[in-house]
Amino acid sequence: MPTTRFDISLYKNIYFLGIGGIGMSSLARYFNQNGLNVGGYDKTSTPLTTILSEEGIKVHFEDLGENIPSEFQSKENTLVIYTPAIPAKLGEFIFLKDTGFTLKKRAEILGIITENSIGLGVAGTHGKTTTSTLLAHILDQSSKKCNAFLGGISTNANSNFISTIDAEFTVVEADEFDRSFLQLSPFASIVTTTDADHLDIYGDSNTFLEGFKQYAKKIDPAGFLVRHVDVDLSHPNTITYSFGKGGDYFGNNAVFRDGKYFIDIQTESSLWPKVEIGLPGEHNAENAVGCVALCQKLGLTENEIRLGLATFKGVKRRFEYHLKNQNSIYIDDYAHHPTEIGAFINAVKKLYPSTEITAIFQPHLFSRTRDFFNEFAEELGKVDTIILLPIYPAREEPIEGITSNALLDAIKSESKMVLQPEEAINYIKNKKPQLTITIGAGDIDKIVCEIKSVLT
Repeated sequence: MPTTRFDISLYKNIYFLGIGGIGMSSLARYFNQNGLNVGGYDKTSTPLTTILSEEGIKVHFEDLGENIPSEFQSKENTLVIYTPAIPAKLGEFIFLKDTGFTLKKRAEILGIITENSIGLGVAGTHGKTTTSTLLAHILDQSSKKCNAFLGGISTNANSNFISTIDAEFTVVEADEFDRSFLQLSPFASIVTTTDADHLDIYGDSNTFLEGFKQYAKKIDPAGFLVRHVDVDLSHPNTITYSFGKGGDYFGNNAVFRDGKYFIDIQTESSLWPKVEIGLPGEHNAENAVGCVALCQKLGLTENEIRLGLATFKGVKRRFEYHLKNQNSIYIDDYAHHPTEIGAFINAVKKLYPSTEITAIFQPHLFSRTRDFFNEFAEELGKVDTIILLPIYPAREEPIEGITSNALLDAIKSESKMVLQPEEAINYIKNKKPQLTITIGAGDIDKIVCEIKSVLT
C-alpha cells in the first residue's frame, strides 16, 4: 500500500508537472472528467497535449517558476502531481516544493484512485502497454466493463484513458521505472517479462529482479499472478502462460491467412482452436494468451474473450501500420530495448520474408545504449539498411564514448548510416524503400507523418 494516504476530494485543483506524458495525461483526463480544475506544464507541445487542451485542460510549455497560473496558486486547494522524469532544477517544481504544496508522484495517486476497485496490474519489461491495452479492450467490450489508465493510446478507444461509471475493474500499467509499481496493490496482475532494464535506476539485474519480487508480494493473496513461464516470481495463486513453451495456458500453431492472424490456445481445461488475434507476431500472441488466462479467472466467457481478441486494433506506435499497399509498407513501433527490437524485426520478417527492410532507429538514453550496446548492434544488424538517429537523452547527460556513431561501428551491416531526422526523411524520399520501419521511444514519432507523406 502507498505509504501516505490522504483525501483527494479535499482538492479542487490538480496541477501536473509533465502533463504531456502518456501516463500523466491519462490521470489528467480522469480528474478533468470528474469535474476538477486541471492544468499543468510540459516541455514541448505534442499532438497529445493539443488534445488535452481541446478537452478543456490548461496546458503551457514555458517553465513559469513561481508565476504558475493564479488559479493554481492556492496550496490548500491544489494537488500537484509530478513524474520522476522531470528535472530537479525545473523552476516550477522548486517553487511548488519550497512553498509547501502537496506533491505526489503519479504512481501514488494511481494507487489511491484504484484501491476502491478491483485493480488489475500489467507489469513487465516488454509488452506491458500492448497487454494492458488488450486486457482493457477485452473487458470494456464484455459484460464486465472497466476503467483503465494506459501507457499508450488505444487505437480502439483513441485514448489512453477508458472510463465506465461504476465498473468493478480498473486496469493499470504497472511501471517498474523508479519502482513506481510498488505503489500499487492490485487484486491480480499479468507479468510479461523481467529482462533487465533501467539499470541507471536499479544498478544491476539482481536488484532489478528484486523489484519485481517485491511487486509480486503486493498482489492480493486472494487474487492471481499470471506470469510468463520464463518469469521467476511466486504467488499463492500463480498461472503460467507462453506461446510455444508450455504453461497452464499456451498458444501454438500460428497462421497468417487473408490478412488475419490465428493461433490455437490451450487453456487449463480445453483447447480453443483458431483464435483470431488482432496483432501479428509471436510476442503479441503471448500477450494475448496472458490476457486469456486472467480474463477466464475473472469470469469472462470464451465468446467474450474471442471477440475482444479479434476486434483489438492495437496501440499507437506498437506495430502500427501507416502505409500498406503494393508500392510501400511503413510500420512504426515504440521498441527501445534490444529484446523488443528483435521481436519487432522478427515479426516483420515473418510477414514479409522476401522484402528488404529499411529501418530508422533512435536510441533512447545514453545509459541504456551503454548497458545493452552489443545486444543493440546484434538486433539492428538483422535489417538490410539501418539508419541511426542521434541518441535521445531524455533525463540524462551524455556519456563519453556512447554515441550513435559508436553503435553504428558495431553493427555488422553493409548498408548503415547515422543521419539527422531531416536527412533520414530525405533519404526515404529519394530511395522510396518498399518496406520501411521506424523504431524508438524518444521523439522519433515527430517524423512519422513526414515519412508517410514522402512514401505516399
